Amino acid sequence: MIHPTAIIDATASLASDVGVGPYAIIGKHVTIGKGTSIGAHAVVGDWTVLGENNQIFHQSSIGAPPQDLKYRGEECWTRIGNNNTVREFATIHRGTVTGHAETVVGNDNLFMAYSHVAHDCIIGNGVVMANVATLAGHVTVEDNVIIGGLVAVHQFSRIGAYAMIGGGTMVGLDILPYTIATNGKRDAKLRGLNMIGLKRRGFSDETITNLKTAYKTLFMADLKLPDAIARINSEISNCPQVDYLLAFIDASQRGFCRG
Repeated sequence: MIHPTAIIDATASLASDVGVGPYAIIGKHVTIGKGTSIGAHAVVGDWTVLGENNQIFHQSSIGAPPQDLKYRGEECWTRIGNNNTVREFATIHRGTVTGHAETVVGNDNLFMAYSHVAHDCIIGNGVVMANVATLAGHVTVEDNVIIGGLVAVHQFSRIGAYAMIGGGTMVGLDILPYTIATNGKRDAKLRGLNMIGLKRRGFSDETITNLKTAYKTLFMADLKLPDAIARINSEISNCPQVDYLLAFIDASQRGFCRG
């Protein structure tokens, strides 16, 4: 299962069935769970934890030092869950002491070729990052997000659950949950709800109708934000998805893209 040309540090811990391809390099204090495969010429950097059944394709890089000029080699981690696929030339960097001291990736994610996850990012579950999609440092991507090819996300931005970002979009602000964003004149602009994605994920007609009402109130009712939120709260009750949408807005520090 381990090619004789692979280089594995003595402090690394690999499950008995882990496969390691030719010329792969596994660094210090690395833990790799069962069923995971490391492709040819792939590099798993120091202080990295990989869960079970991950596929790390050839020439990819996991857990390398961050591209942060303040980083001085401190112990910082990359923690990746289960059932993730990291395609060729994709990169995921470890955290920094000025951030979370770790980059965290959940389960069932797909990182296509040349995609990049920078230091201190937090990625949820079921995320797809298409080719050359790029996250700057400290970005949070919630569950079941799709990020199109050549997308660039500014540091400290948040991408809400079930959102979809069209290819080539420049994201400088938060993207609300359940929405679609594509390029505007200067920055990403919301284009409406991610209707197809919501239906595919099994959201009920009632939930989708409530989200439609909330979206129209926020962006099409000519109301100031506090007034729009007050109207939504008065008109929609017992809808966790709408409650979460409003909570996401309330927690936004960078501001969020508009419709």
